[in-house]
Amino acid sequence: MGKQVKFLQTSEDVQKLLDADMDNVSARRSAREAFKQIQLSIDHCLFKIPYDGVKMKESYELNSRGLEIFSKSWLPETSPPKALICFCHGYGDTCTFFVEGIARKLASSGYGVFAMDYAGFGLSEGLHGYIPSFNKLVDDVIEHYSKIKENPEFRTLPSFLFGQSMGGAVALKVHLKQPDSWSGAILVAPMCKIADDMAPSWLLTQVLIGVAKVLPKQKLVPMNDFTEMAFRDKKKIPLATYNVIAYKDKPRLGTALELLRTTQEIENELQEVSLPLFILHGKADVVTDPSVSKALYEKARSSDKKLNLYDEAYHSLLEGEPDEMILGVLGDIISWLDDHTKSIPTTHS
Repeated sequence: MGKQVKFLQTSEDVQKLLDADMDNVSARRSAREAFKQIQLSIDHCLFKIPYDGVKMKESYELNSRGLEIFSKSWLPETSPPKALICFCHGYGDTCTFFVEGIARKLASSGYGVFAMDYAGFGLSEGLHGYIPSFNKLVDDVIEHYSKIKENPEFRTLPSFLFGQSMGGAVALKVHLKQPDSWSGAILVAPMCKIADDMAPSWLLTQVLIGVAKVLPKQKLVPMNDFTEMAFRDKKKIPLATYNVIAYKDKPRLGTALELLRTTQEIENELQEVSLPLFILHGKADVVTDPSVSKALYEKARSSDKKLNLYDEAYHSLLEGEPDEMILGVLGDIISWLDDHTKSIPTTHS
C-alpha cells in the first residue's frame, strides 16, 4: 500500500476507511463517500472558482466487458451546452478530485463536461492501478463517450477530447481509432513519451518484461515521488494527499509495460494525428517529455494546431502550479474552445 496519511479533521471511523486497502473498488468507494466534503473544501484555487448554474450527475453503468464504470457530468443549468468535452484523466487519478474543479470551470463557461474513471481507477471496478491492456482501456473510453455523443440531446454538438498526462495518450489513441469523430483535442502535458529520468533503464526494463510475464500485477516498478516532481508550487503538494482514492503505490509491472509500449506506439504515430489540436506543456516538466509535445505539434497532419509551452512550469499545469498560472492555463483552454465552437457547424456527430 502507499504511504498512509493522517488527516486532522477526520474521525477515527473515517480514518479507518482511508487506511483500508484500496485494491478493491468497494474500499475506494467507501473512502470517497466518507471524505468527499472535506476533499472539495481544501484551500486550492480550483475549488474556489464559482460554479453557480452548473448541474452535476454521477452514475455507475456496466460496460460491454461487464465492468461497472463510474462517470460524472457537469452541464450548464440554464442553457444548452456549446459543445461536449470528454475528459480523459491521468495515470493513478480519478474524475472526482482535481478534475471536479476543472470541469466546474468549463461547465460554468458554457460547456457540457463528461468524465469517467477507467477500469481499475477511481470508483470504477477493477484491480487498483492495473492496466492489463491499454487498448481495451481505450475501447472502454470510446464505448462510454460514443453513447453520450449519440444522445439526441447532444448529437448535433461539437465534441472535444480533453486528455491530461496519460489521458493525453488515451485521447490520441481514441482519435486514431476514430479519426473523423471529434471536433478537436486539448492535450495537457500529454504522455507521448515518459521522460528519460522517469523510465527504467534498458537493462531493468528487460528484467521487468521477463518478470511481468509471470507477475503482471506485482507493484515492483521503482518510481520517485510523483507529486514532488509534478507540482511546482510546494504549498500545493500536501493538498494532493486529499485525493485519497488515487493510486499512489509503485506501478504494477503489467501497467508500466503497457504505458511504455503505448508511448512507443504513439511516438511512431504522431504524423497520423489529424484533428484540431491544442497542446499545453510546462517547459520544466520532468514526468512527460515536452520535446515530444513539440514533435507532435510539428508532425501532426492537422492544419489547425497550437502549442503553448509555459516557462518554468512543471507537469501538473492545472493542479500544482501557482494560482495565476493555473487560472491562466484554464483561460487559454476556454479561449481556444470558444474560438473552435464558433467556427464549427452544429451538424458534427
